[in-house]
Amino acid sequence: MTFRPRARFTALAASIVALWVSAAPAHADGEVTVYTTREPGLIQPLLAAFSARANVKVNTVFVKDGLLERVKAEGARSPADVLMTVDVGNLLDLVDAGLAQPVKSAALEQAVPANLRGADGQWFALSQRARVLYADKGLKLDSIRYEDLADPKWKGKVCIRAGQHPYNTALVAAMIAHAGEARTEQWLQGVKANLARKATGGDRDVARDIMGGICEIGLANSYYVGQMKSAKEGSDARKWGDAIKVLKPTFASAKNGGTHVNISGAVVARNAPQRANAVKLLEFLASESAQALYAQANYEYPVRAGVTLDPIIAASIGELKADRLPITEIAKHRKQASALIDKVGFDR
Repeated sequence: MTFRPRARFTALAASIVALWVSAAPAHADGEVTVYTTREPGLIQPLLAAFSARANVKVNTVFVKDGLLERVKAEGARSPADVLMTVDVGNLLDLVDAGLAQPVKSAALEQAVPANLRGADGQWFALSQRARVLYADKGLKLDSIRYEDLADPKWKGKVCIRAGQHPYNTALVAAMIAHAGEARTEQWLQGVKANLARKATGGDRDVARDIMGGICEIGLANSYYVGQMKSAKEGSDARKWGDAIKVLKPTFASAKNGGTHVNISGAVVARNAPQRANAVKLLEFLASESAQALYAQANYEYPVRAGVTLDPIIAASIGELKADRLPITEIAKHRKQASALIDKVGFDR
């Protein structure tokens, strides 16, 4: 799927780089090597801005699959200073495997809320994505709870990607944390019974199938809304985005009324040869200018408070009130969630 180039984002990135170039020291302070599972195009403007600010050369290694295995195999000889990935589970896997090291930074602690970073500073969230509801824009629906997707009134009207995809496994884990395993199993059975088609495809396919009349509602990530609604006028993606409205579900069992979120984030590698520059990079990525760039480039929600949202996200979804359950608590239930998804045959 090809999306329209974003002139506004390009101009913003260029202005930030220009600002930091003018303030950069006259000599290079070294290098930093980033291993990332994120598409290079999504983070390169951020890394370029950091390089210009700190006069540090950034070596980027895109690792589509097997990040943990690669760093573990490289051991003490690994050149990786920073490990970047998506999904809190992947971040915690790096920590649990002993591949991260603690960081004490006042700048990071001030910018990143406590529930979005490790208590010992071994991982930090850098952006958020909400698990929202796409609905037919003609549907008379103003609010919904995640639990409502199991209501028989939605029989044959729900679309969703595979339950075993990390986006959905994290949501099921959150449901377990809030409601317990038994009630979550019942919920999964109810959602499966309401599916309009097999749980498969991607999040944008939910919008496509809503437009096509296959289903009326479905769960998907918030940033895909920005991707679709910014696509070229008349393109398939733009039509899908224009066919839906977006609601922010909450958990019936939670008192705080927040929407489930997942994150992208990073750790400083345990054997980082350039630890100081690695910390500088994380501090920059949590800064106001970089957080604004995250919002503009990727349609994600910043982790830092007070940063302006992308206009499309602001208009289509609005400010995010996230579920207050600590994200590490959700991650504890990932294996349970995966087992339940298989138990009810959700993806069959």
